[in-house]
Amino acid sequence: MRTKTQSKELKNVEAKKIRATFNNQGVTIQKKGNVEDLTSRGYGTVEDKELMLNAYETLFLLSKGLLEIFKGKSKKALDFQELLHLFRPADENVWVKYLIYRDLRSRGYVVREGFGLGITFRVYERGEYSKATATYLILAIQEGKPIAAKELARVLRHVQSLKKKLVLAVVNRRGEIVYYTLSKLTMK
Repeated sequence: MRTKTQSKELKNVEAKKIRATFNNQGVTIQKKGNVEDLTSRGYGTVEDKELMLNAYETLFLLSKGLLEIFKGKSKKALDFQELLHLFRPADENVWVKYLIYRDLRSRGYVVREGFGLGITFRVYERGEYSKATATYLILAIQEGKPIAAKELARVLRHVQSLKKKLVLAVVNRRGEIVYYTLSKLTMK
């Protein structure tokens, strides 16, 4: 049974949900204050004064109860499962990306989209977002889906040329994540 204070706090949280729209381009937020608040915390990219959220960012914010997402002119907000179903055709790995993203965000890291060569995410040290470049580059790997050693070596060389640390995020069949750092082995 909730107390009056708990009920009031719950209503305040629900009232603060950010309204977002699902469309062909993805999920967008238009209200200026919300756009500024979310971008300052490392979410989305601003295009034409709108904030565009990635699928995993959207799922994360929805799971935290911060978003209310509507498709088209519908009056009914989409729930987590509906949204996941809508994202799957565009990215079959959206669930794995969400799991890794959620885990890293819950540890206090700012996580941004990766760039090229299969890099899934860029991860900034705590408190370093917008002050420094990303320290870690994350390569998502699913248990049972092998990656060629040649491909892994190519990615590692690229990451080291950027003076970053490569981290493999291995997601097992139960959705648990194990992180491994990679470095070049040199024999003397």
